Amino acid sequence: MDFDLWEPIYLQILDDFGFSREEDERAAIILSEILTDANSVGTPVLAELVQGKDVLICGNAPVLPDDLKLIDPKDYVIIAADGATAVLVDTGIIPDIIVTDLDGDIEKEIIANQKGAIAVVHAHGDNIDKLEKYVPRLKDIIGTTQSKPLNDIHNFGGFTDGDRCVYLAKEFNAASITIIGFDLEDTDVSPMKKKKLKWARWLIDEL
Repeated sequence: MDFDLWEPIYLQILDDFGFSREEDERAAIILSEILTDANSVGTPVLAELVQGKDVLICGNAPVLPDDLKLIDPKDYVIIAADGATAVLVDTGIIPDIIVTDLDGDIEKEIIANQKGAIAVVHAHGDNIDKLEKYVPRLKDIIGTTQSKPLNDIHNFGGFTDGDRCVYLAKEFNAASITIIGFDLEDTDVSPMKKKKLKWARWLIDEL
């Protein structure tokens, strides 16, 4: 992702939600300080996993368990969007990659991470406390931000966990991207969530 292309979209998101760029960037710095050579990995790991592969992206909508019955997970590299990790773990599936801002079932994400899932941990202004609490319990971490990237904190594009999965798969040249467990028209959610789903749809459509 070329940040110069992403930045105008990011500024629109900040304006729409009233988020603070300064806090997003402070969170990225804090995540960078927590990451070490021992608990983090480089982006070539993602390239090796994703490039030229068929990727299955699992969102955490209530339809996910039913969607999983329609496909064979063994046919794909699996990327889980945050809370979807718990559903996968409970059905005996360990995702290859977890894209998370740490507001899902963290204990299930830690289990998946310990069993080999790469943890793509997202820093933003509202999860600094979770970064400090949970990142030290993870390994094989790649840090991300929605603002300007740092040397070890990346921006692959996207805003919500789900669409950031799609952007990651695109960034690392997946052969195909299949999306399940998404309900971008869900009306039984909070006004904030509705707005996030609207952005997720728009961002995915942009790809």
